Amino acid sequence: MALTDLSCKSAKCGDKPKKMADAGGLYLYLSPSGAKLWRIKYRFMGKEKILSLGQYPNISLTDARKRREEAKDLLARHIDPSLAKHQLKQQARLDHGNTFETVAREWLEDNKDNWSADTSRDKLTRLERYLFPHIGKMAIKDVTPKILLAALKKVHAQGRHEVTKRLQQSCNQIFYYAVRTEICPNNPMQSLKSVIKPHKVKHHPTIDSKELPQFLHELAQNKARLFPQTILAVELLMLTFVRTSELIQAKWPEIDFENKEWRIPAHRMKIKNSDHIVPLSRQCIAILKELQELARSDKGWVLPSVTLPRKHISTHTILQAIKRMGYKGRMTGHGFRALAMTTLKERLNYRHEVVDRQLAHGHRNSIDAAYDRAQFLTERRKMMQDWANFIDGSAQQGKVIQGHFGIK
Repeated sequence: MALTDLSCKSAKCGDKPKKMADAGGLYLYLSPSGAKLWRIKYRFMGKEKILSLGQYPNISLTDARKRREEAKDLLARHIDPSLAKHQLKQQARLDHGNTFETVAREWLEDNKDNWSADTSRDKLTRLERYLFPHIGKMAIKDVTPKILLAALKKVHAQGRHEVTKRLQQSCNQIFYYAVRTEICPNNPMQSLKSVIKPHKVKHHPTIDSKELPQFLHELAQNKARLFPQTILAVELLMLTFVRTSELIQAKWPEIDFENKEWRIPAHRMKIKNSDHIVPLSRQCIAILKELQELARSDKGWVLPSVTLPRKHISTHTILQAIKRMGYKGRMTGHGFRALAMTTLKERLNYRHEVVDRQLAHGHRNSIDAAYDRAQFLTERRKMMQDWANFIDGSAQQGKVIQGHFGIK
């Protein structure tokens, strides 16, 4: 006789185990401990086996019957229901351990030899700050495109467009790693490629070469009351047009006065594949010697902080200097790179690839990176001196006092 919910509910557990049969091998096992347990008796490969379905009333009679039919369906396909249950439990344990955060950290560890320590740290910091708090504890296979999009949109809404872009790149690589290692069935980033619109990059403001004489005049007049070291830092940044971070972290051992070059170590470059050589014009040499005299040292930082000599000056120092000169919104430290590129190509007639190599730009594709190894160093030495001479000429137009700009 088939069971009813009432008969299951009213069944009493005694001193001895008892079975209450339903149909199709399903029965309710009454334990002396007081537990009522659903079980199915079945045969597989000629052997009698028992499958546990859970405890009544957590598993209702209706649910137990549904699970019985599922077990019968597996048997019809020659699959052992007990083995299938074990595999599901095992997969659940794996899913519980394979959270987004766990897999992301595995991916970082797997790739650490391909990146610099700074790059690895930056990637981890972004994930820890923006994604781990929201989806870090989720099983990575449960992170749907909708969930991932919501997490990324929170960052995008804060105006952190570049961070959002970097996170998208990391997520795509993390999920690709998860799919490749069979942790996750698919990559949700594939369906999000066109959902978050790329932010239009605003180029760093820069003055035109025709405005350079007035800029140099303002710098020489020093109405902004800048420290001498700060003025020399701005001049050196203008002459070398390196990135501001590369300049402020310069150390004296990197400067070769004899060969008139500054060799920036690869680990301090944005593209960290090799050292970067900056040929030094005679104007740069003069400025560097003046900085040595001011610091009374040829060791440590080229541009030490005036207030904290054990540290180098900050990027903010140069940016504030330019603002105090009255060029807020019109010029930045990075703007000297754009100024140099435009002027060297359009007015001094240097080839793009020579200027681009001095700017230490990354290659557009892997083919360029693999085959275009030319340094154009001889041409770059001449170019850097021509650039310094051009600035000299602009200084004279601006009636800058001879000698102030580092011209000896």
